[in-house]
Amino acid sequence: AMRTRAEVDATLQTAKLNPEELLPVVHCLSFGPQASAGDYRLLQLEPDLCAELEAGRSLVIRGEKDEQAVLCSKDKTYDMKIADTSNMLLFIPGCKTPEQLNADQPSCNIIHSQIAGFSNNYWELRRCRPKLKKLRKLLMEDPYEGPGSQKDQSLTFSKYTTEDLLNLIQASEEEILHQLQVIDACKIEGYWRILEFDYEMKLLNHVTQLIDSESWSLSKVPLRTCLEELGSLEPTEMIEHILLSYGRKYVDDGDVYFEMHEDKICRAIAQMLLQNAVKFNLSEFQEVWQQSVPEGMTTRLNQLKGLALVDKSSRPETIFLLKVEDLPEDNQERFNSLFSIREKWTEVDITPYIQDLCAEKQTVGALLTKYARSSMQNGVKVYNSRRPIS
Repeated sequence: AMRTRAEVDATLQTAKLNPEELLPVVHCLSFGPQASAGDYRLLQLEPDLCAELEAGRSLVIRGEKDEQAVLCSKDKTYDMKIADTSNMLLFIPGCKTPEQLNADQPSCNIIHSQIAGFSNNYWELRRCRPKLKKLRKLLMEDPYEGPGSQKDQSLTFSKYTTEDLLNLIQASEEEILHQLQVIDACKIEGYWRILEFDYEMKLLNHVTQLIDSESWSLSKVPLRTCLEELGSLEPTEMIEHILLSYGRKYVDDGDVYFEMHEDKICRAIAQMLLQNAVKFNLSEFQEVWQQSVPEGMTTRLNQLKGLALVDKSSRPETIFLLKVEDLPEDNQERFNSLFSIREKWTEVDITPYIQDLCAEKQTVGALLTKYARSSMQNGVKVYNSRRPIS
């Protein structure tokens, strides 16, 4: 039954509330016939995300069945967690807030409202790192071995378009496209591919040999001549891709040139040398490495951050391949795997292997405090696991 004003006043008196201190308008609530808890989900949005929706852009929930759902805008990724509330949240269509009631003093002082649904939890969003490890994993299922490859002739290999990756990777579109650049993926016949390492090295070798034979400056490699000279050996789009991967493109006087990245080329050649050895004597490696890089380039160990690790405790010192992209994406699992490789780490050694785990504004120091314990060893601070590593 609808309440009357007299009944409302009697209720206020029983509750020992002074009507003078309240707005004159009263909402009388009743449950609608369809009101239930299962029909609605509440999502708490920060102002930026609200603005996205108000501007007509969409937010997407991504993840496969076995993955924790994330919500993505055009350029950011958020973890979705259910937050329980102790107060029941009621959905009331057309409900007026005190501010609105103050603004339009209605003549009627009782509003009868029906509750359409209710909930005692909502989705809370937390900005998180995009989960991009899977991107490389998917593309590595069938790396591109070149135009004559037998594998590509078969119809069974995995192919991924941008659309496919958006459905499979838990990251926003911009984060995915940026990561494709970072891992030097290229689009071949509409599908994203990563070059098979030996094929990539073959292409790089063609380019560096040409630079050498033409005596070009490493900072001014002409695109047109590269394509003319090497086009008979490999597809021109592959030559251009390798120049883009290992150089910076610029235009001078109407012609396109590349400034080659010394560090990246030295790093790739080191990977090629280390790939076939479990451990390599450090001083021998440094000698062979310097001899293997193009004329005019200088090799330095700090070019190998996140790719190789020097073992100073062995006699003689050795170096071995340890690629950050092969380590787990989850923080705790990453530390477990690092501490199983080496019991004690210096901050300098471990930093390249955990840098990518830092959330916004988080430092490597903060991560180490959380997942490792420190001690002094011969006057140097070292970090080891907080828990026994099985």
